[in-house]
Amino acid sequence: MSTTVDLVQALKNELKSARMTYADLARSLDMAESSVKRMLAKSDMPLSRVDAICRALKIDFAELARRVADAQPLLKELTHEQEKAVVKDKKLLLVAISVLSQWTLEQIVASYRITEAECIGCLAQLDRIGIIELRPLNRYRLKLAKTFRWRPHGPVMEFFRENVVLDYYKGGFDGPAEGLLLVHGSISRSLAPAFLERLQRVAQDFAQQHQTDQKLSAKDREGYTLLLGMRNWEFELFTRLRRN
Repeated sequence: MSTTVDLVQALKNELKSARMTYADLARSLDMAESSVKRMLAKSDMPLSRVDAICRALKIDFAELARRVADAQPLLKELTHEQEKAVVKDKKLLLVAISVLSQWTLEQIVASYRITEAECIGCLAQLDRIGIIELRPLNRYRLKLAKTFRWRPHGPVMEFFRENVVLDYYKGGFDGPAEGLLLVHGSISRSLAPAFLERLQRVAQDFAQQHQTDQKLSAKDREGYTLLLGMRNWEFELFTRLRRN
């Protein structure tokens, strides 16, 4: 959540970009330079003063607020309650997964049995949850970091384990650009984290390519789901056969 401190810092950044000194701003506001410095140092001023500074900088307050929002730290993980809210409504979960893929409102409504009003309602709810910042004309900005992940034992992954895993793996993985690799082995404990880092880089590369290819037309793109995993595990049936 942005604060007055963030807003004032954004104003300072705009002053610097415009090469406007505190003395220049003081003259525009008809204030003493010392008062302007004190006001900005305390990060405490009424909205009327913020509006006056925006006029002096020739910027719109809405644009300033947007820049403040854009500068906020991106979420690497949602809270348990946020995830619980997402999976509670299946249409909301559908829209949440769609926005993670950067789909527009029009694409979602054209592809699934969900009305425009329902989709807008879901976008508004995702805004309240904190996944997106809903903007005019039902456009949005994702508030999730590139390293975002669902909580390992959170509501979304539990839903995935119970409802999605079998559906995903029952496929043959024999179509164009499909594959399923299952590799067992014992390796040095010190090297295991390095392999996990490689898997994470593959996931990040896939996510980055997804972002890059959004400029392509829909007919030149295809939806894929990349599922990567690595854990210290043994099939339970084999575990039961181990010697004591």
